[in-house]
Amino acid sequence: MSSDHTATGPAPSDPHSAAGWDARYSEADRLWTADVNPALVAETVDLPTGTALDVGSGEGADARWLADRGWQVTAIDISQVAIDRAREIDPRPEITWIRADLRSDDIPGTDFGLVALHYFPITKTDAGVARKLVKAVGVGGTLLVVAHAPDGVRAHGFDPDEYVQPSDFTEMLDENWEIVTDETRERGRAAGGGHHTHDVVLRARRIR
Repeated sequence: MSSDHTATGPAPSDPHSAAGWDARYSEADRLWTADVNPALVAETVDLPTGTALDVGSGEGADARWLADRGWQVTAIDISQVAIDRAREIDPRPEITWIRADLRSDDIPGTDFGLVALHYFPITKTDAGVARKLVKAVGVGGTLLVVAHAPDGVRAHGFDPDEYVQPSDFTEMLDENWEIVTDETRERGRAAGGGHHTHDVVLRARRIR
């Protein structure tokens, strides 16, 4: 999840901190592709538009795609560098860009029609972040969680067991939810230097 140019100063001790992400974004003119995530397209094409929360919005490709289709988007990221860059790319009022660290900050809103997170790292010790996101979905709304498949995560040098997975989100859902999609699928185009070939996709709808 980075392009690599040597940053000045010591590396942040916590790669998931605001300082860690700010450093990664500062190392490149663009950290991510401008393409929308394929799972977002596939899983939201039949949804009515409304309010959406784009979690870990980065430079804003997914938020822009949603806004293009009529969603009112709240896009949040821990990195101020990412938020400033995304706002510069697209300052339209249909997207609200907010810097937030969900480990300590509240969700900026409630009753969203869509809460979407793609490859958003939540450590098991911060599982409360996942519960916050589940609670942010309104009745009739959709939760969309997309993660790299475990084999690709291991090949990329991380332990997937240290992170909240889509299956962990499933365990947080009660009888007020229905599972629409729960599968592992090919990405179509590998990421992470070729390690990430499959994604795990969870889509759930809050029915009451």
